Amino acid sequence: MKETTKKKRSRRHIGKILILAVLLLVIGIIGFSCVQGLTPVGWSGGVVSDNTLYVGTKEGRLVAVNLADGSRQWAAQLTASGGGGGLFGCMPAGGGCSGGSSGVAIYGTPTFGNELVYIAGYNGRVYAYAKETLATRWVYPRDYYLAPIVGSAVVSDGRVYLGGSDGYIYALDAETGDPLWNSPAADEKGKTEKIWSTPAVSDGTLYIGSTNKNVYAINTADGTRKWVFPTEGSVTATPLVVDSTVYIGSQDRYLYALNAADGTLKWKKMGENWFWAKPVIYEGKIYAGCLDGKVYVLDAATGNELITPFNPEGPLAADPVIYEDNVIFCTREGKLYSIDTAQDVLNWDVTLDEQGKVQVNGPLAINDGIVYIHTQDLTLRRVNAETGAILGTISLSSGE
Repeated sequence: MKETTKKKRSRRHIGKILILAVLLLVIGIIGFSCVQGLTPVGWSGGVVSDNTLYVGTKEGRLVAVNLADGSRQWAAQLTASGGGGGLFGCMPAGGGCSGGSSGVAIYGTPTFGNELVYIAGYNGRVYAYAKETLATRWVYPRDYYLAPIVGSAVVSDGRVYLGGSDGYIYALDAETGDPLWNSPAADEKGKTEKIWSTPAVSDGTLYIGSTNKNVYAINTADGTRKWVFPTEGSVTATPLVVDSTVYIGSQDRYLYALNAADGTLKWKKMGENWFWAKPVIYEGKIYAGCLDGKVYVLDAATGNELITPFNPEGPLAADPVIYEDNVIFCTREGKLYSIDTAQDVLNWDVTLDEQGKVQVNGPLAINDGIVYIHTQDLTLRRVNAETGAILGTISLSSGE
């Protein structure tokens, strides 16, 4: 009996160590923190429409950059709420662990529909702006704040969809911001946990992950659940839906391929760390960046490795982009790699800052052969997608 008790205590001790290790890993690799006086800074990626790039900044503003001449315009600063739980339940929605007056963090990438551009803030609100002027069209909720929003909102068929840290999925009218439905991503016991995942919408179904370790398929018409798939870790990645298959990473170190119709497992591939970045698919091959610092090249149908993984120098948290026959990744430390998909060899690599002072966590953007990278120093960096040549930078600070 004593031996059994010792073993149980040992297992509990090991479990506590693993949980602490995960928290430290997130703080070190992804940049979350709950240290007194520090604030969540966000890592919004850019999205391009009509030769204008829209991106959220750590000042708490939506910025529009004219890619033809580099001119910029800024929306009004997002306003903070008075509190509420944040990442790991320790950050207030309006700023750092002790509040503060800094700008509202924006983790989600903007999205657009018709003449509006949408962005969600860590303060628990969704904003719609006129694309041409960045004048505010509507805000949801109008009179209060939801729990912090980490993932991006998406627009489909006249609706805006998003997940919140309260564990609910929301559908809004894209023109007015009026709520249409909300649906809890609850587990089998009815418990909800944080949603940091960005949803994907395809053929009337919304796919999203939750920190309760599940992947959900939701009917976009009314918010009813179609199916749920359990994993062994928090699911914070953005799903990729292609050819009736949902590809999504989990913090249990697996990349999953699920049947979109019923959520049954097609295959799963284990990495040496989390699959945080959204994978891409090209010519029947999955290119998946991982926080273990590798890019896995897999057969999309079977999940089998096609080649030895590439080994970029650093964890891969940013969503990659495709340019012609190349897939371009960026490490958190700001080193870009272009992979030639025809031969699956390295085309070029380049370091954004040789001093190692940049951080990249948000998705990459590409337009007219130029890769755009939003770095944590309020800078939009540009790289020629064909050659890897570093081009001029654009400041995103409203003070310049």
